[in-house]
Amino acid sequence: MGILNIAELIAPKEANLEALSGKIVAIDAYNTLYQFLSIIRQPDGTPLRDSSGRVTSHLSGLIYRTTNLMEKGIRPVFVFDGKPSELKAVVIKARSERRAEAKRKWEEAKVLAPEEAFKFAQASTRIDATIVADAKTLLTYLGVPCVQAKAEGEAQAAYMVQKGDAELVASQDYDCLLFGAPVMIRNLSAPRRKAQLEVVTFKELAEKNGITREELVDIAILIGTDFNPGIKGVGVKTALKLIKKHHRIERLIAESKIEREAIENYELVRAIFLQPEVN
Repeated sequence: MGILNIAELIAPKEANLEALSGKIVAIDAYNTLYQFLSIIRQPDGTPLRDSSGRVTSHLSGLIYRTTNLMEKGIRPVFVFDGKPSELKAVVIKARSERRAEAKRKWEEAKVLAPEEAFKFAQASTRIDATIVADAKTLLTYLGVPCVQAKAEGEAQAAYMVQKGDAELVASQDYDCLLFGAPVMIRNLSAPRRKAQLEVVTFKELAEKNGITREELVDIAILIGTDFNPGIKGVGVKTALKLIKKHHRIERLIAESKIEREAIENYELVRAIFLQPEVN
């Protein structure tokens, strides 16, 4: 679910919903649906369902949270993921395997260790076509715009802010900064009692660390993204130091002992972030 390792480079500022009144917010829809599907469950981890057995946890979350945002004067736009890059196949497969294992442990825990069931249920959360379709239908009934991205939803949301069609991106993942979002907000869909709203601007991140967006992307590639595994043993501090010294991965390879094979497909990954497919 995105890049969290660059969190060490970021100094978020606290915010409140009132400060967002009147603003158009491009919301990472899949990210938000995962949150609702993970959190809104019964004590044993069972999701909410309707009389036909269909999962409705995400719909409950959307109704409550979206109407709350609208009451505060916020104008949400939900951006849905499109077709993922082939470079993401390894990550998608690994996530699917982890969810399957979590589901197995959840079923066991409900019988053998009920106190452990909820966390395994959360880890088993998945989104399918029906969940997405139901979410879009509900949002349409609420009068909330939905945007279908060509590829990564965060890339589309970032592009919307760049164009002036929205004013900030709402997501839990810092990927949107790599995709060019000038401003992002985290925890917009989280319960206020559990998580404080955080605002991050790329300008402040860049000034704090003395890097450009292109350099931030190369730092992310070194430590690993959804599209590449990164270099084993290289964390964010080392990656920052290397890129500030060499500025680009090409120069890093030419001027250090790091071999090109250790950063396979870095040009393709870089292009995904710097020239993403958008509408």
